[in-house]
Amino acid sequence: MPAPHGGILQDLIARDLPIKDDLLKESETLQSITLNPRQLCDLELILNGGFSPLTGFLTEKDYNGVVEKLHLANGLVWTIPIVLDLFKKDADLYKVGERVTLRDEDGYALAILTIADKYQPDKQNEAKKVFGGDPEHPAIKYLFDISGDVYIGGDLQAIRLPIHYDYTALRKTPNQLRDEFTLKGWDRVVAFQTRNPMHRAHRELTVRAAREHTANVLIHPVVGLTKPGDIDHHTRVRVYQEIIKRYPSGLAQLSLLPIAMRMGGPREAVWHAIIRKNYGATHFIVGRDHAGPGSNSKGVDFYGPYDAQELVEEYKHELGIDVVPFRMVTYLPDEDRYAPIDTIKDGVRTLNISGTELRKRLRDGSEIPSWFSYPEVVKILRESHPPRPKQGFT
Repeated sequence: MPAPHGGILQDLIARDLPIKDDLLKESETLQSITLNPRQLCDLELILNGGFSPLTGFLTEKDYNGVVEKLHLANGLVWTIPIVLDLFKKDADLYKVGERVTLRDEDGYALAILTIADKYQPDKQNEAKKVFGGDPEHPAIKYLFDISGDVYIGGDLQAIRLPIHYDYTALRKTPNQLRDEFTLKGWDRVVAFQTRNPMHRAHRELTVRAAREHTANVLIHPVVGLTKPGDIDHHTRVRVYQEIIKRYPSGLAQLSLLPIAMRMGGPREAVWHAIIRKNYGATHFIVGRDHAGPGSNSKGVDFYGPYDAQELVEEYKHELGIDVVPFRMVTYLPDEDRYAPIDTIKDGVRTLNISGTELRKRLRDGSEIPSWFSYPEVVKILRESHPPRPKQGFT
């Protein structure tokens, strides 16, 4: 099993457990900041060690290193700014050196932040360097339309993880997953990232990746924030629970990742690899246009199809996790099997259904064939997304 990024898993919940009661008492005496959904996702992964080596929100020195050089000030590769953003009128309420309680929207105290610095980022520079600069990119729209204009950096002390009421048994922390891998004797694990429902082709490509690398499979889908318009995580988790039954016994495990995606393409792929290494994976599948938001209103792709694979490959020696490039598989109806598309000879008949076509078939109620997806998966999708004639109205 690989060492965490930076050598130490920064599990702040475990670290601060003996003094948690004292921190909870102190939290009631401090000023508070109520976190938004993205900040809550980031906080959870700082507290549980998923964002190791981070122990808090980025200071200006670390932020500048990440934006300009894809590295923290200590020299470790890190590609996405993890910042606590506030509007100036709110940031003015807090002073450098002050301790502040971070709360969820219901008022629960989650952590105490010791403010190391406050700074105003160059958002135009961040937009260009981190996300490519296209103003239609969802992360850039968030940066200018939603995000605050002052960033607050500093280390955290943990009181509790954010509270979830759904799928609690599937929300494993890095330490929990690492312990389970050790208990099972899994020393080689291929992690698969997804924000979409899984079908037969996904099962096929992950099984192939596991066999090629003599490894087990971690299905590690996103249940935090994804791209607007994505299928809700409740529907997707029901799909994943059905798909996991289709793997050979003992080969695969499902765990949920509470991350707020930025859809940041190449930089996000490196970030995802770091996170999976912290969760104990030795290998990480990087897909075509990994974490890309598609194309803008003019039909221009935000990222090239293989930009993400190339950037992860460039930094693989610093990452300490093996990259498994996604090999698209397609169905061969004459042989009733799936095969990697680059191994198929000219003239061989193939079938495939795109995501757009799948959504169309769900809308109009037309057939979704069993060679594409399992009937039980299709049933779940149809229950959540019935065709228009079967939808109610308000």
